[in-house]
Amino acid sequence: MTDVTAIPVTAADGTPTDLSDHAGKVLLIVNVASKCGFTPQYTGLEALHRRFAERGFAVLGFPCNQFGAQEPGDAAEIAKFCSLTYDVTFPVYAKLDVNGDDAAPLYRHLKEQAPGLLGSKAVKWNFTKFLVDRDGRVVERYAPQTVPEAIAKDIEALL
Repeated sequence: MTDVTAIPVTAADGTPTDLSDHAGKVLLIVNVASKCGFTPQYTGLEALHRRFAERGFAVLGFPCNQFGAQEPGDAAEIAKFCSLTYDVTFPVYAKLDVNGDDAAPLYRHLKEQAPGLLGSKAVKWNFTKFLVDRDGRVVERYAPQTVPEAIAKDIEALL
């Protein structure tokens, strides 16, 4: 089984990287969008990030424009929106695809390790959340409508 922190991703500035800076942490990986009905969840995601960061937790945002073109901006626009609108301090990476032939390796792995309802692999919408333990193993998948605060007890259990 692959540790998610070893999977290549792209930083917001377009630089190839991985998640090794987050090795040993509990992670909540979320495909985010600025113009979605679930966008206000940024508030709850940031609250979780701040609440548990000192104990080895991080929220990681991955913008995605595959659902209703709800993330049309470029990296600078997304960063500005997150900062000014929701005071986001957690890392937001480069925009990526979560489904289809061009799905990012990270999301291919997340979906394989934590299928959705009835074993479906596809991410259904923005703000699908994947909880990863300190060893980089995917332990749970949450639907877009699951509010961040509802995940707090699961994060607590992994910390």
